[in-house]
Amino acid sequence: MARVKGAMMTRKRRNKTLKLAKGYWGAKSKLFKTAKEAVFKSGQKAYVGRKAKKRDFRRLWITRISAGCKANGMNYSTFMNGLKKAGISLNRKMLSEIAIHDTAAFTSLCEKAKAAL
Repeated sequence: MARVKGAMMTRKRRNKTLKLAKGYWGAKSKLFKTAKEAVFKSGQKAYVGRKAKKRDFRRLWITRISAGCKANGMNYSTFMNGLKKAGISLNRKMLSEIAIHDTAAFTSLCEKAKAAL
């Protein structure tokens, strides 16, 4: 039986890493060793970024809702408490969209929240 050497698979594996490193600055896109480190680190940062994105958007939605509440003479926490007691279950993303694009509807939500308290 013939002896199997690993050159072909090694080349494929290295080319896959170099393909992922395409566009990186300097030797990071050309040399396998530095490309491997750069791809590994960028993968870690991408993972962290996907988790942070969720936090950042929630913070943005809360800020927008809070600004809409302030315009109607309430603060965010009492507004959310009032909505919960009124039985209105809208998520923060939709509430922020309403606060931006349909101020009349948001004002009526604020009135309902005030009435429920």
